[in-house]
Amino acid sequence: MDYLEIIGGTPLSGSVTISGAKNAALPIIAATILSDKEVVLHNLPNVVDISTLLKLLGMLKGEVHHKDTHATINNGSISSTKAVYEIVSQMRASILVLGPLLARFGECEVSLPGGCAIGQRPIDLHLKALEAMGATIEIKGGYVRAEAKGGLKGAKIIFDKITVGGTENIVMAPLLPMGRRLSSTQPKNLKWYNCVK
Repeated sequence: MDYLEIIGGTPLSGSVTISGAKNAALPIIAATILSDKEVVLHNLPNVVDISTLLKLLGMLKGEVHHKDTHATINNGSISSTKAVYEIVSQMRASILVLGPLLARFGECEVSLPGGCAIGQRPIDLHLKALEAMGATIEIKGGYVRAEAKGGLKGAKIIFDKITVGGTENIVMAPLLPMGRRLSSTQPKNLKWYNCVK
């Protein structure tokens, strides 16, 4: 059996750079869909899930520039509201684009998620909560098709069990009144520094 042997008695010194948290960064990246202005993110962790979600934004026709731990995102050019299987299947957290896409465009199609290595975690709680807020949900051909043409409304949501992703999705979903983008009250270039520490 492998083990670590630590021999003490020597003073320790030095510095360690702490990476941003993946589970904080992913919903922040998804939330950029709500804005049509430039958003700058710093201190992103260098992990595959971050690159995958940024790639998904690019597939939706957003403008993404990612280097090292920084990303500049401008989703003003998004012209697609369909998150395809080829990318969503690689990472379960891709379902986080469902709420923001629905909020901003009133409709979207998001492939059922994949990439979860720790067992089955259905998204039924996400969908029930969105329906409670007025969305029409249909699962067809492996896609969640959501529509809220009249806008989403506030609702009292009590989850049957803990769902961090479900909570993130429904917090983002009702942020925009229909036809109004979050950026209408924001400065031209929004910068979020070290927002995922």
